[in-house]
Amino acid sequence: MNFITEVEAANALKSKYDALLSEIKKKIYGQDDIIKQVLISIFSNGHCLLVGVPGLAKTLLVNTISQALDLKYQRIQFTPDLMPSDIIGTEILNSDRQFKFIQGPLFANIILADEINRTPPKTQSALLEAMQEKEVTVNGKNYQLDKPFFVLATQNPIEQEGTYPLPEAQLDRFMFSIYLDYPSFEDEISIVENTTSGKTFEIETIMSAQEISYYQSLIQKVPINRNVLEYAVNLAAKSRPNTEYASAITNKYINWGAGPRASQYLVIGAKAHAIISGKYSPDIEDVKAVAVSILRHRIMKNYKAEAEGVSIENIIEELLK
Repeated sequence: MNFITEVEAANALKSKYDALLSEIKKKIYGQDDIIKQVLISIFSNGHCLLVGVPGLAKTLLVNTISQALDLKYQRIQFTPDLMPSDIIGTEILNSDRQFKFIQGPLFANIILADEINRTPPKTQSALLEAMQEKEVTVNGKNYQLDKPFFVLATQNPIEQEGTYPLPEAQLDRFMFSIYLDYPSFEDEISIVENTTSGKTFEIETIMSAQEISYYQSLIQKVPINRNVLEYAVNLAAKSRPNTEYASAITNKYINWGAGPRASQYLVIGAKAHAIISGKYSPDIEDVKAVAVSILRHRIMKNYKAEAEGVSIENIIEELLK
């Protein structure tokens, strides 16, 4: 592709994004920033961890996005008795005495992994392996997952009894950790008014799976200035205690910081944010716009931060300064 074609494609993605936002907002009220981050992760070929109490429309959000994007959607309710074969699939012996692979719900474009911390580590690992490799292995045979492939996993931050928290190495597989809060008073009035009046909203398809794959490749090619690249890498490096680049707040409050995958996601996320904002190359503000959701689950604070009531978000804000 030549430069003119890429500029036209970037403009087309911006228009598609605006249209997507309008469609999704027919059903989802007051969550514009959440929608934006989820769409950025899709265009960046990443995955999301959504943390919020029940009743904040997490399932409706994913379902609505899948309709607007013309993608196959599957919801998996994670429970303590869920086995890896329940999500990946299994081989059965058919009438011809041949083994046939029956695909599990993982073979879709958008997966809602509901309450991922409710299922044992063995099943969590099966999902996270699929997220990383975009394929599954059953009895020595590899099966490619559908493309694009995007996992949105949810966690309830309140009920922790009987849960299996994701290890830090597995949390690192998620591009974003997004926190959902309660809607504002006005937004809640809109939600209640529109969901208790019998109104129905048809969601139009804005983008196909092939277009999404194309735009994912396009975002990879977006040019980035050296100073912006260095800012992103330096931001991740500043979060690592007892290293050359560590800041004072890092050494004081952090046990360990973000790895190189954070730097990669900061750059690709900034590229996607720039394009949907109408720019052709990201600047430092685009890195800052995606930094909190990329870093919050990759930084582990120490007991001193806990004792003094310092949050991960407080630390990240200081690092951004």
